[in-house]
Amino acid sequence: MRKMYLLCCFGLLVSCELFMSQEEKAQKLVNEDLLSIDWNDVDQYPLFDVCDETAVKAAQRECFQNVMADYLAEVLAELSFEVEQDVNDTVYIDFLVDEHGFISVFELDHSIGALKGMEDFNGILTKRLNHLATVAPALKRGTPVSLRFRLPLLLNTD
Repeated sequence: MRKMYLLCCFGLLVSCELFMSQEEKAQKLVNEDLLSIDWNDVDQYPLFDVCDETAVKAAQRECFQNVMADYLAEVLAELSFEVEQDVNDTVYIDFLVDEHGFISVFELDHSIGALKGMEDFNGILTKRLNHLATVAPALKRGTPVSLRFRLPLLLNTD
């Protein structure tokens, strides 16, 4: 009799999930799925028209960065600034590709003297990036998402 009583109690404890509503079960599955997602990575990087969307993620990222670097090189080749002292420094350009594919300068990270004499550098760069064609946005689980990139820019007046 005692074994039967323990077996019934154990059966009730194990079958508690049988009493869960469908909403609770669905919520539990959603929560488990959300915990398994790596929110610091995307499934597909932003893509320009020349980039292959069927390529692996590393190739997509490399293509996007190369096209951006080439575009920035073109923009900078058209600019001319007069500086009093030689400049040999690195400026980091943080830009955002939003969920609609628009590119905007998020921040310019530089040392105090790196852009001395080039006060309008940020404004010109921002204006040029705003004229850049939109790209296919980054995707996470099929949904367009914003993504922040950082590219180094070497400034050398030699």
